[in-house]
Amino acid sequence: MKKIITLGEIMLRLSPAGNNRFVQSDSFDVVYGGGEANVAVSLAAYGHDAYFVTKLPTHEIGQSAVNALRRYGVKCDYIARGGERVGIYYLETGASMRPSKVIYDRAHSAISEANPEDFDFDTIMEGADWFHWSGITPAISDKAAELTRLACEAAKRHGVTVSVDLNFRKKLWTSQKAQSVMRPLMKYVDVCIGNEEDAELCLGFKPDADIKGGKTDAEGYKAIFAAMVEEFGFEYVISTLRESFSASHNGWKAMIYNGKEFYESRRYDINPIVDRVGGGDAFSGGVIHGMLTKATQCEILEFAVAASALKHTIPGDFNMVSVAEVEALCGGDASGRVQR
Repeated sequence: MKKIITLGEIMLRLSPAGNNRFVQSDSFDVVYGGGEANVAVSLAAYGHDAYFVTKLPTHEIGQSAVNALRRYGVKCDYIARGGERVGIYYLETGASMRPSKVIYDRAHSAISEANPEDFDFDTIMEGADWFHWSGITPAISDKAAELTRLACEAAKRHGVTVSVDLNFRKKLWTSQKAQSVMRPLMKYVDVCIGNEEDAELCLGFKPDADIKGGKTDAEGYKAIFAAMVEEFGFEYVISTLRESFSASHNGWKAMIYNGKEFYESRRYDINPIVDRVGGGDAFSGGVIHGMLTKATQCEILEFAVAASALKHTIPGDFNMVSVAEVEALCGGDASGRVQR
């Protein structure tokens, strides 16, 4: 069991039932979620001491967010309380050729206005094995970007491995702003996770691949993986490779590079997709668990891809699967037969 820290924002998610559109809905389903919180839930399910760090209001909606994390075993010891609001996002789940749609209502959330004195990062990182953050957190606000830097510095002081999921969000910032903030933070990162769009928009590395055309030949990624390792000194660069045939049907695989060898995972044909939100976070959680428990980068990547493929079948942000279920899929059991 390892001590793992994640830092970010957990939001209230409001969604029309099923595949209904916003404009035809008179009620919404309520769940909680957010990049690094989703990773913490995965890691708690795998048996780790997973801590989520954020700031939430003292009112009942803030407490409901804390309760949602505690329900799945995430440790909330380092969550600061205060501020005015919990961020909200609205999700309309697409189908076939109609894409899913996200509308944010997260300005002035508690974590976006949090101050360094709200957190003692040296205490938080003491005894930790891993620290994970994503590009969403510094995109929330300049204050959140500063918190991310301070957390990374504390992690390095305590010898903690640091991973990032680049996670570019065009509704939160521009590529120019992202690169001005993200590139300096890369000096703290040991494991860099992302996809082709993230690498280009956050760091300025563009793969030689026709992504929008659905062509994800891993050969197009090798040169930028090597360049990223050379420039930033990453121990690992990892990219998911998504083939988006429709909102309901994706191909899914990934690639990993350790500075010496490339490895491409098996491919999953996910059809139909139940809920793809949180799929990347499930992948990051799988990578972290794999790095802490597996012997080879092949085993690490196959676990992460299988975990993420399973997330696409689960409603909500959280990937509520066990190590045994992921290992079963890694072993080739994708039949979906009733277990009894």
